[in-house]
Amino acid sequence: MSRPSLSTGLYVLLVFASGAVVGAFSHRLYTLNSVSASSGRRSPEEYRKKYLGEMKSRLNLNPEQLAKVNEILDNTDKRFREVRDRSAPEMKSIQDEQVDSIGAILSSTQKEEYQKFREERAKRRKQQTSDKPAASAH
Repeated sequence: MSRPSLSTGLYVLLVFASGAVVGAFSHRLYTLNSVSASSGRRSPEEYRKKYLGEMKSRLNLNPEQLAKVNEILDNTDKRFREVRDRSAPEMKSIQDEQVDSIGAILSSTQKEEYQKFREERAKRRKQQTSDKPAASAH
């Protein structure tokens, strides 16, 4: 093969190979399952029902065992709520310290914008929590 036809052949091979790589990558991106935080979210009741159903079928639980598992889950949920309630004031105090520390380094116009920013975030957070059911720990 002469030198010009050899380099032309290499260029054609390089273009073909790069096209194959880009095509494979594009196909992979196109076929990936997308994940959405809001889609497929189960309520705590749905989650518990599925969890209990799986336990019952995989462990062959009898009705008495199933009742005891339900009782254990109820007690666990109660304890989680108690811990959350006890720690809430301390968490609020830490958050307040953070807000004060950030406010201390801002100018007066920045403080006004920071306050607006925090109010908008609180409003979004409140809306998000009202859109989804309360979380349950299991």
